[in-house]
Formats: sequence, C-alpha cells, structure tokens
Amino acid sequence: MAADLLQSLALVPLTLLPIMNPLSGAPVFSMTVGDDPAATRQLARQVAINCWFVLVGSMLVGTYVLELFGISLPIVRIGGGLLVAASGWRMLNRNDDDEVHAAVKRTQPGAWTHAEVVRRSFFPITFPLTTGPGTIAAAIAIGAGWPRQLDMYVTGALVAVLGATLTVGVVYLIYRHAAALMARLGEVGALVMVRLMAFILLCIGIEIMWTGWAELNGIHAP
Repeated sequence: MAADLLQSLALVPLTLLPIMNPLSGAPVFSMTVGDDPAATRQLARQVAINCWFVLVGSMLVGTYVLELFGISLPIVRIGGGLLVAASGWRMLNRNDDDEVHAAVKRTQPGAWTHAEVVRRSFFPITFPLTTGPGTIAAAIAIGAGWPRQLDMYVTGALVAVLGATLTVGVVYLIYRHAAALMARLGEVGALVMVRLMAFILLCIGIEIMWTGWAELNGIHAP
C-alpha cells in the first residue's frame, strides 16, 4: 500500500514537470522580473501559487467538465498531446516576435512595483508558459485515473495534491534562481537548453497522442 502511494505521489511531478518545463521558461522569467532580488522572490512565489491552483483544479474538476461535454479521456490525450507537440515545435522555431516575448517587452519590468509584479504573474509566466493547455490536459488525465470509491478517491486526491505541491516547489526553485542559472549558462547555453527542452517536449507530445490513439483503437501502447 505504501509503495502504491509513493508511486502515485511520484507520478504527478514525473508526468507534469517535463511538460511544464520550467527550465525553458527561466529565460523569459528572468527577462520579465529583471535583476531585483525582492521582485524575483515575489514573482516566483506568486507563479508557484498560480500553478498550484491550476494543477489542483484541473485534477479535481477536469474530469467532470469532460463528462459534462461528453469528451472521452483518449480524445483529451490526443488533443493535449497535439498541443504539447505544437508548443515544442513553436519553441524550436521561437523568435523574438512570439507572443510570450512580446508580452514581456510590453510590460517594461523596470517600471513595475512589487504589487504590479504580483498582478502580472498569471500571463505570460503562469499561462501559457508554465501551465499551458498540454499541462492542463495531463493534469485532467491524472485526475481521471483516480478510483471512484469515496475513500480511495479521497486518498488519491490527497496524494495528487501533495504531488502538485512538490511540482510547484520545483518550479519555484528554478524561477527563484533563474537569473543565476542564465548567468551560468550564458546566452549560447541558454539557447541550447531551450532548444533541447523543446525537442523533448515535442517527443512527449507525440507520445501522449500515440497513447490516446492506441486507447481509441485498442492497441497496446509501449
């Protein structure tokens, strides 16, 4: 029983972190907040809180929303995988004119107060950069796998919430130290890292789509 709970606990960050990919968001986060240490801590904390609510909300109510609209989980996997793969493809071909960078440039972080940093934390850092549609689809899929018996459902939900807390803890640490990470990598290193993570994200999206397609057609997915 304990081993099953630990496995369920590890499933959440192992599933979500590669899709959320906070390492690829670190350069944008660093550009957004500038070099103010206090603002960096504040924004990283607020983004982590935002991500926690998005993940937990998707896991708890996402399945019921799907049932309300008559959407099956394999279709969600295919749609979510397509979005993840598309996100990876956009990252591979990203330039300075994409929507995230454009939003960052418009906000002029040097003129922000700390209250403005908190208010602007949702877009673009939380969504779509960290918890985009692919992450939400994956979180819904996790919630859909919980048993429907009340006691087991509550246990699964509590374990998943704890897993979501661990996940956003990693996001907080990476964003909290984004400036130091970018300084160590340098401009070329950051570019290589973003492209590598983008390729991994593209592969994850294709894998999610294949899993959904296999479920629809009764194929045993590897």
